[in-house]
Amino acid sequence: MEASVAPADLNLMKKNDVILMGVLAAAALILSVGISLYFAANTKMAEAVVYVDGKEQGRYALNHPQTVKISSGDGNYNVLEIKENQAEITEASCPDKLCVKHRPVKKSGESLVCLPNRVVVEIENGDEREVDSSASGTGGENHGKKGGIYGNADSSCICIFLY
Repeated sequence: MEASVAPADLNLMKKNDVILMGVLAAAALILSVGISLYFAANTKMAEAVVYVDGKEQGRYALNHPQTVKISSGDGNYNVLEIKENQAEITEASCPDKLCVKHRPVKKSGESLVCLPNRVVVEIENGDEREVDSSASGTGGENHGKKGGIYGNADSSCICIFLY
């Protein structure tokens, strides 16, 4: 003996299923839009902050390609180029040009420094930096010594120990 289901019951189930799917889809859409708006409002874009003589001179978004000439007085200058979400100094009036030879920076806390021209470019709100083994004390180059300066050729970190 087979149980028979009336055609009216089948239509009612289908109608309820459609209503349930519509409600779930609307809830998912509202949640998705809410999360997107939250992150858009609370996420800052990475930017290069330029300091001359310790005073902030400007902020430049890393997602906007541009070239900025930074004047530091007495005819001294640095040219900051921002492209591909990175910042680098491509030209400078300083004698040693160490700032020009430095690799581009893009992660929070990384910086470009030109001591002769007193220019510092620091990245804010960028990607998080990895921990450098020389900064964490596991590099071994200065282990057991009191005081000293050492650096790692692969990084921009120079550690000074005064203990």
